Amino acid sequence: MFKEYKTIREVVGPLMLVEGVEGVTYNELVDIVCANGEKRQGKVLEIDRDRAVVQLFESSQGLQISTSKARFLGHSQQLAVSRDMLGRVFDGMGVPRDGGEPVIPEKMADINGEPINPAARDYPNEFIQTGISAIDGLNTLVRGQKLPVFSMSGLPHAELAAQIARQAKVRGGESNFAVVFAAIGITFEEAQYFVEDFKRTGAIERTVLFTNLANDPAVERIATPRMALTCAEYLAFECGMHVLVIMTDITNYAEALREVSAARREVPGRRGYPGYLYTDLASLYERAGRIRGKAGSITQIPILTMPEDDKTHPIPDLTGYITEGQIILSRDLYKKGMNPPIDVLPSLSRLKDKGIGRDKTREDHADTMNQLFAAYARGKESKELSAILGEAALSDVDKLYAKFADEFEKEYVSQGFETDRTIEETLDIGWKLLKILPRAELKRIREEYLNKYLPE
Repeated sequence: MFKEYKTIREVVGPLMLVEGVEGVTYNELVDIVCANGEKRQGKVLEIDRDRAVVQLFESSQGLQISTSKARFLGHSQQLAVSRDMLGRVFDGMGVPRDGGEPVIPEKMADINGEPINPAARDYPNEFIQTGISAIDGLNTLVRGQKLPVFSMSGLPHAELAAQIARQAKVRGGESNFAVVFAAIGITFEEAQYFVEDFKRTGAIERTVLFTNLANDPAVERIATPRMALTCAEYLAFECGMHVLVIMTDITNYAEALREVSAARREVPGRRGYPGYLYTDLASLYERAGRIRGKAGSITQIPILTMPEDDKTHPIPDLTGYITEGQIILSRDLYKKGMNPPIDVLPSLSRLKDKGIGRDKTREDHADTMNQLFAAYARGKESKELSAILGEAALSDVDKLYAKFADEFEKEYVSQGFETDRTIEETLDIGWKLLKILPRAELKRIREEYLNKYLPE
């Protein structure tokens, strides 16, 4: 049962003070009803005895507080969830943005979700094929994992996000695979790019898109990833689907969090971000995973642009602590014309060993992965040595490694944004590149695999 109050005392920007309230809870939804029947929404940001601070979702312009009343709805934000959400485009608050009818809900779900009981979690151990060699071959994504992409401003992370959303699949379970895409604080052009790209390739049929634009309120930006994850939880744990959640850009989300924190006059932490940034990000990332006894799963790829290209900035730093690895995009590779510009050496998937091998990818995957890493690292060293001391300082084997590094970037990493490779194609390209090196140098691959895949 909702409660109504005519005790709105003041409005400052998006914040409103309501006095004399009783039994109001943090995050509770509020309808502000004007004398002319116009309705605006907000949520409770802070409670101090009988005073509630409400954050409005829209502008407070033209609001007459003397004739308006605040109606507290008794629940926090909810999303109407249904299987019919697949193929639809919503705004950051879950309202259809594609001109279609509102979703007829199978249930109303609280967007803050409930934490997964750690004892009920199942270990991620199944391969997800993204069709991108630098991820599938060397930093494998596993079903139920959280694998963020660390990008820099100006790099094509939007194209990479669209490519993963288009191409990702669980082998053998394609029909039961869905993508929930949350675009947070992006421009109208970027939002159009994602919608058009998914429609052009037919990927929209298995995708739910939430788009929060740069000119939407900050408080909506905080709700957008939670809307997407609530939708994903319904599809995964109640409809038994394998769901991949892609969220871009988490940096915009953290900026909105800082803005709301400043409005509440909280004591700032590192670089002005609130002290609870870690727990807030964890409340999003930890909604990924698998639950014992349930067929579905949620795999997350959050994408964030590192401010000032700084890996030690609070947002990538804290994200790295909570998630299982990171895919790092490189400005140097991008300048060379490599797309996607994934820097495989500092990138890492901590669960890759669990999702590869016989019956998952192929028996030779682990050995070739280790050999490619080692050879590329040595090739980069050889190229640096050549730049400092000249090519004459390199041995014949060093020259082969330098050649390997160049070919590896051109053929393996730079596949473009339209090429979808199976894991077998990726592994075969790896073997083709390893032929550049003498057989005696391939010390990380078992003899039986050398004989099978690289005959004399």
